[in-house]
Amino acid sequence: MHAMQTIAVRAARAAGQTIIRAFSELDRVEVSTKGVNDFVTNVDKEAEAAIIYQIRKSYPDHTIVGEENGENRGEDSDYMWIIDPLDGTNNFVNGIPHFAVSIALQYKGQTQVGVVYDPIRDELFSAIRGKGAKLNDFRVRVKSVNDMSGSIIATGFPFKARQHSETYMKIFGEVFNQCADLRRAGSAALDLAYVAAGRMEGFFEIGLKPWDIAAGDLICREAGGTVTDFIGGHDYMKSGNIVAGSPKVTTKLVKTMRPLLSDALKR
Repeated sequence: MHAMQTIAVRAARAAGQTIIRAFSELDRVEVSTKGVNDFVTNVDKEAEAAIIYQIRKSYPDHTIVGEENGENRGEDSDYMWIIDPLDGTNNFVNGIPHFAVSIALQYKGQTQVGVVYDPIRDELFSAIRGKGAKLNDFRVRVKSVNDMSGSIIATGFPFKARQHSETYMKIFGEVFNQCADLRRAGSAALDLAYVAAGRMEGFFEIGLKPWDIAAGDLICREAGGTVTDFIGGHDYMKSGNIVAGSPKVTTKLVKTMRPLLSDALKR
C-alpha cells in the first residue's frame, strides 16, 4: 500500500497546484450550478482530471469514483479510488482559503489509503490502514478527552438537505450547551483531518457523500478516533450522516443526538 499512497500523494499535490493557480485568479474561474446550493467550477474538473491522470499512469485498471465525473470503472474493480478534487468549493469561489483535495483507495470495499491535502497551508494528512495517521511527516493522534466540556466540535450545516434543518438545529443547540464552542468551516475532509490532528475534539454532519469522507474517515480512525453514524452504527458511508471524535466524545455526541433524531435520520 505504500506505493499506492505515494501515487495518492502525488495526485493530491498535482490537484493542489491546479487549485492554487486558479485561486490567485478567481475572476477567471467559471462557476456553474449542478443542484440546489451545489456549485462546480472548471477548477474542480481540472483538478479531478489531474488526479485521474496520475492514478491512471500507474494503475490503468483500477476503478475511479469522482465527485464530478462519476464512476470510471476499470477492469480490476477490487481497487476503487474515491476522489473529491476540491472539498470546500463554496469557500474556494468566495475567496475563503479553506478547502482540500481528498483521495481514498479502497480494496474490496475497505479503505486502505487516505490523503487529505490543504494546498493553502501545504498540510498533507495521510493514513495507511493499520499504520497510523500523519500530518506531513509527523504522527498525529486524536485529543484524549473524557467529555465535551471544554471541547471544540466541528460541524456542517445541511445546506443541500434543508429538509433536515429543524432536526439539525435541535442537535446543534443541545451540543452547543455541552461543549466549549462549535465550528463550521466548510470542508468535511478537513474537519475529519483536524479531529485526527487534535485540533478539534469532535465532528458531526448530515448528508455527506463518500468522496467527502472516505479519506478523512480512515485518517481519523488511524489517529485513534471513533467514527459512527448518528445511531452509533457503521453505515455512515451510505447514509452520509457521520459522527467522529475521540472515543468518549463520539459516544457522548451520539447519546446527545439520538433522542432528537427524526425517523429519516435513524436509518
